[in-house]
This record gives sequence, structure tokens and C-alpha cells, in this order.
Amino acid sequence: MPHDSHDHTDPPSDLALRVKALETALTRKGYVDPDAIDAVVDTFETKVGPRNGAAVIAKAWTDPAFKRRLLDDASAACAELGFSGQQGEQLKVVENTDAVHNMVVCTLCSCYPWPVLGLPPSWYKSHAYRSRAVIEPRAVLQEFGVDIPNNKEVRVWDSTAELRYLVLPELPAGTDGFTEDALAELVSRDSMIGTGVAQA
Repeated sequence: MPHDSHDHTDPPSDLALRVKALETALTRKGYVDPDAIDAVVDTFETKVGPRNGAAVIAKAWTDPAFKRRLLDDASAACAELGFSGQQGEQLKVVENTDAVHNMVVCTLCSCYPWPVLGLPPSWYKSHAYRSRAVIEPRAVLQEFGVDIPNNKEVRVWDSTAELRYLVLPELPAGTDGFTEDALAELVSRDSMIGTGVAQA
């Protein structure tokens, strides 16, 4: 029999199948509402994530008054732009400068500012990152491709359930006249954790 030419999709992964089975069982027993699950998924797919943080950073780069508010009370300043909620209630922004490079870690688990960065990457939750970022931050940064001069201080901030951190990267050179939208495109998730830099 000839092989058909229809496109075939790969079967779901074991993890996806287990998640679906669990969701089905919990729904049948009335423990969860499928609409509530869909709403949570939609929130993380369309309403939170690094693009929110990038919008905050671009606004700070172009609006000195907003930048002051962001550094004074990051939670309130982010809320001005509509970015607030669970895992972002207490947020502090630390600014990279010519003299200081900041980087964020959570040494106990994976505390992370979801409203402005979305869900944490797997490496952020790894034991290796959580332990080494504090002990040898320059070596960790080099592994991310970020070389910090010896005359520049590296500060490591430990996020907790009570207080989470966001890095305000340095504005890249050559961006005079860029719009906020164009500047936001230069901001990566890693630059807001401190394991990267904003690049034009």
C-alpha cells in the first residue's frame, strides 16, 4: 500500500498527555472550571511577559519623571502602565549605570516578577544559577556572553516572595530619536534580569 502524502503531527509529549489527563479528571470531579484554566493560560500567553517589562523600560528611558517614579516605587509605576498583579505586588527596580551592573537571582526558589517578565526561564530556576550567581557573578555573566569590566561593580539582588527585582538596563548608544516602541524592541528578558544587556 503506498504511503499517503498527508501531513502528520507528532503525538503530544508524555507531559502534555499527563497534564490533559489531570485537567480532565479535575474537571469531571468539579474541582476546576475549564473556563478558569483558559483564562489563566490566556493571561500568560497574551497579557504578561517580557514585552510588558520592555514597555516599562522604554518608558523610563524616554520619560525622566516616570523613571523617577519607577525607581522610587516600581509597583505603582508599573501599575500606571497596566502591569500589576500576582507575583508583582512588591517590585523594586535597580538601575544599571557606567559604574554598576545589576543582576537578579532567587537563591531559595524562583521568585520572579510575572506581570513584567512572564514565567521564569528554566535556567533561572536551576540550582546552578541560583548558587553560582551569588558566589561568582562575573563568571556566570561571561557564560551568558556579558563581559563586565573589572572597574565596574556587579551587584546581585536576591528576589524573595515579598520583594522581586527588575533591572533597568543602560540605554544603548545610537538610539537618539528612537520611539518608545522602537526602544522596547531593544530590551530582552535577560537584560531585565541582568544576564544580558539591551542592544541597538
